[in-house]
Amino acid sequence: MPTVNTPLITIAIDGYSSSGKSSMARQLAKNIGYRYIDSGAMYRAVTLYAMRHGMISDGQAIDIPALIAALPSIKIDFSVDGDSQSTLLNGENVERDIRSMEVSNCVSPIATIPEVRHALVAMQQKFGQEKGIVMDGRDIGTTVFPHAEMKVFVTASPETRARRRVDELNGKGVEASYEEVLANVITRDRIDETREESPLRRADDARLLDNSTMSISEQNEWLLNLYRTVTSGI
Repeated sequence: MPTVNTPLITIAIDGYSSSGKSSMARQLAKNIGYRYIDSGAMYRAVTLYAMRHGMISDGQAIDIPALIAALPSIKIDFSVDGDSQSTLLNGENVERDIRSMEVSNCVSPIATIPEVRHALVAMQQKFGQEKGIVMDGRDIGTTVFPHAEMKVFVTASPETRARRRVDELNGKGVEASYEEVLANVITRDRIDETREESPLRRADDARLLDNSTMSISEQNEWLLNLYRTVTSGI
């Protein structure tokens, strides 16, 4: 539970793919007793739904009208079991499935569809109605929670992020080559930064965290100290 007498706030952590923002956001939420929401997992879940229902062909050709029509029937939630959190797609645990390279290669084009973003932003805002939440993604501090009391933008070099992603996938028993993952990281950066709907950018009031040379413990301590500073001023 949150520390007694500490005001509940909204914490938005944005940044590039495979920058480690989800892991650090999850750990921060655990440290301060907040709920953690992985917004990227929500876009991955929609992508998996589209793949399973034949709405994506030839790699990335998307049947946009069919996906838009299906959005009301897509329900996404999260379950927590000890220190692990799983993504639920219409009640099914799809955590492992949404982390595949097949989903990774299709998620950015899905995320450029305005209707998809509008639907998921509405879900995300509902999750955060009562504050006491840490959410990470691409547009949390700019679109989902523009008035969040604490905003962080995470970055690292593409090469560093690719190496981390390969290690993460291999640790989960998923085979992936460094070259394939690096190409995916660079492509996703380009799509995320140039899309018309809520492009990836650092909010004007977001603190920059370049964790290229930081250890996990160092970045976790950095975030915790920032949270303490923010809440002490409220």
